[in-house]
Amino acid sequence: MKKLILAGIVLVLAGAPGLMAQKGKKGEAAAPAAQGDQPRGPMPKSKGEQDALVAMFNAQGKPDDLIAAAENLLSKYADTEFKDTALFFEATAYRQKGDRDKAQVFAERALTANPKNFQASLMLGELIAQGTRENDLDRDDKLAKADKYSNDAITTLNAAAKPNAQMSDQQWEDAKKDLIAEAHDSLGMSALLRKKYDVAINEFKMSVDGAAHPEPAFQVRLASAYSSAGKYDEAIAAADKVMNDAQTPTQIKQVAQSIRAGATVAKQKAAGGASAAAPPQVDIKKQ
Repeated sequence: MKKLILAGIVLVLAGAPGLMAQKGKKGEAAAPAAQGDQPRGPMPKSKGEQDALVAMFNAQGKPDDLIAAAENLLSKYADTEFKDTALFFEATAYRQKGDRDKAQVFAERALTANPKNFQASLMLGELIAQGTRENDLDRDDKLAKADKYSNDAITTLNAAAKPNAQMSDQQWEDAKKDLIAEAHDSLGMSALLRKKYDVAINEFKMSVDGAAHPEPAFQVRLASAYSSAGKYDEAIAAADKVMNDAQTPTQIKQVAQSIRAGATVAKQKAAGGASAAAPPQVDIKKQ
């Protein structure tokens, strides 16, 4: 949920100059708001387009309404400068509805409309990494694609200017840190599927340590990677950190508890001289 909120905040701030511009005469496009040296953001070209945009932004949190509002904007105003935003909103709505295939399709369309749409790149990297299974015949091709999207997002974010002047420098830096952390989390999931445990640990550590507001799921995946690598003490410590955080959702605590239990059993077997069995597999992708 935090990811969706962050995505909405960044998009709203990016589009705010056009939507909050001074109103022009009836039937005319809104006048651009003064922004000094701030790069010009996307702008509506008419009052009708502005109204359609406002309706779309107001529909956030209601997937079916958001899809309808985005389609209305795209069908009536084909030349809108908010095309990639509308397509990404549709991708987000379909993801909320549980339709991962359509979410991927619309995120790809958003990226085609604007190759610098880092949120579309982030979503695609995560969707593909989460949707790939160890025994998929095309696993490596899928994961290579996921990694490219995630790395592209990091590159774009590192060079990205603040969306607009209404966002403080600190807000933007924190948002960038959180978004880049998401990309490293996806890269970690990809490495974990390839059984490249040291790489996965490094990526998950960057997601945990680099985020301004770390997600408990990042720490859970780090614990899983430690356990898979046979680093049971580290796995137990990472799982304990999640379990001892009062703000961690119950479902994620349960996953952490399962990882901890598996790491504990494996550690005991290793200490007893027996071959340490692989810890129980826990689905950490959806947490």
